[in-house]
Amino acid sequence: MSIIEAVILGIIQGLTEFIPVSSTAHLTLAGNYLGLIDSNNPQVWTAFIAVIQLGTLAAVLYYFYKEIIEIGNSFLKENLFKRVTFKQQSFNSKMGWYVIFASVPIVTIGMLLKKVIESNITKDLTVIAVSLIMLAIIMFIAEKVSKLERDITQVKMFDAIMIGLAQCVALIPGSSRSGTTITAGLFLGLNRETAAKFSFLIGIPAIFGSGLYEFYSEFQFLSGDMLLPLIIATIFSAITGYFAIDFLLKYLKKHTTNLFILYRIVAGIVILVIINS
Repeated sequence: MSIIEAVILGIIQGLTEFIPVSSTAHLTLAGNYLGLIDSNNPQVWTAFIAVIQLGTLAAVLYYFYKEIIEIGNSFLKENLFKRVTFKQQSFNSKMGWYVIFASVPIVTIGMLLKKVIESNITKDLTVIAVSLIMLAIIMFIAEKVSKLERDITQVKMFDAIMIGLAQCVALIPGSSRSGTTITAGLFLGLNRETAAKFSFLIGIPAIFGSGLYEFYSEFQFLSGDMLLPLIIATIFSAITGYFAIDFLLKYLKKHTTNLFILYRIVAGIVILVIINS
């Protein structure tokens, strides 16, 4: 992998991790086009994608660092140092629990399906195209039925669990982690900005865990000539990821997700046409 290819992949990862169009789909398309995916060793590509997600993790941590510090301080204080019942805890402390409970499904299912996730089926362009289109349809329905009444202070444990379960669907390539979680938030009546913000927060443990685990378990595939491109791609994913978060939160304050719905459908159709032509 060349430096230029690493920069391209890092930019793609950063832009598409948080915008609901599927980073895995776009990275896999780019990887296929650039001839970087080895069908005999698909776990190398899976590990590369997982590790450069740590760049987008850095973007989330930096963008929400004030909220994260407040949540962490309140959670530790009210659960360890000056323990109070859950009902009596502050919103920030409860948010810590919400993030934990929302992360349990993706961690559990991710570990159980590790071999499937690393296999060639998750790089299959037909699967990616169908996922792009199917989630677009579901997202469209969510836009139509959502009441958009609730903000971040009105998130409850039930919401966290449901959105956490929806996050598991993102293990299907082309579905998009932000897409599945934002869609679930809309179905639950959260406003668009809240659905996106909560999606970003609950993504922290998932991205952190998968990135470190893949780096540790597949280090032999990422050493040597791969290390420099990996570092560069991660840095660029962090930079572009920060701006993608900022863009999406501001965009969803005044706009629907229809632009992304349309993009997903067009992209899915184009992929199907190309692979069947």
